[in-house]
Amino acid sequence: MDRMFRVCGFWTGIFTVMFYLGDMDKTAMLFLAQTGFFVLLSYLKLSERMYLWVFGAYLTVFFAGFTYWTTFMMPLGGGH
Repeated sequence: MDRMFRVCGFWTGIFTVMFYLGDMDKTAMLFLAQTGFFVLLSYLKLSERMYLWVFGAYLTVFFAGFTYWTTFMMPLGGGH
């Protein structure tokens, strides 16, 4: 299970580079923080159950933040 968190860290690292090259600095920093979180967590050698609890908590925070952003912060009509 720890290897899957390294894989998540790898892909969020790829997204970090792509967002940075696309001049989306705030998003790149957000994904850099996620990359650090995933890679750091992968070396803690937790049990598989604990890794699943941490991932479930991560998804809960992500979905709550994403729902808040899309409901209250995004302009209506996609900003056109």
